[in-house]
Amino acid sequence: MVARRRGEKVRWRIVVLIEAIKAICRLFLLRLTNSRPLVSPPLPERDVDPRSAEEEESDWNGMHTPVSERSSDLSWTMPRTGLSLPSLPDVNDVSSFLISKVLTADDIKPPKALLHRVTGQGQLAELLYILRPVAYALAMQRWHSNKRSWRPWLIGFGMEYGCRQLAKTDFRERLAGGLRGLTGLEREELRKRGWAMGWWFMRGAFYEHMTRSWLKGLTGKMKGKPLLDLVGSVIEDYEYLWDNYYFATATL
Repeated sequence: MVARRRGEKVRWRIVVLIEAIKAICRLFLLRLTNSRPLVSPPLPERDVDPRSAEEEESDWNGMHTPVSERSSDLSWTMPRTGLSLPSLPDVNDVSSFLISKVLTADDIKPPKALLHRVTGQGQLAELLYILRPVAYALAMQRWHSNKRSWRPWLIGFGMEYGCRQLAKTDFRERLAGGLRGLTGLEREELRKRGWAMGWWFMRGAFYEHMTRSWLKGLTGKMKGKPLLDLVGSVIEDYEYLWDNYYFATATL
């Protein structure tokens, strides 16, 4: 019994250490980006490279189009009205022409313009979001002997919900147009964080008091039924992992 308790203490110390290292790395990222919100993944990809506009035009198969075959940039002036019409794109350069017509502002913005800098409430919200996993791990370490205690869950969920509301308030007050003034990347990150809050149903006291019994009842109803029995057995296998392991990605 003593060895088991000592093992639990060492386990939670390692968990807290890992979460602290992750938080320190995120704080460095926040510093390096001049207080811009962190996104997941840290280096998002874009469908179009803004630097491609500065490169020479190419046709659809990737080979350079000879200068003699490129469409003329000269416009045609209508004799009666005097209005000018732009020249049509070259038939071999249809792909580049279509891509140029569907670009959005976010596609050509420099990387630093994709995220607004946070100050005041927004910076506090981002700091709380980064430190939230550490606080939750420390609370779990403090009350590890009582898995059904609501204190760690309330601390972790309260910090995440609070920092989300602070971030929204900061965006509404600071940006022109409020939440509608967010860039596409910021809206996507806000949406991801909102969906990620659903994982709190699988953590701590909420899982012990509610989700666990609901899953057991669900798997019990699936037994003896074709296909559903297989799904129920998979859920039962995962119950062991949820009961005995702390996932490193549980509080990202």
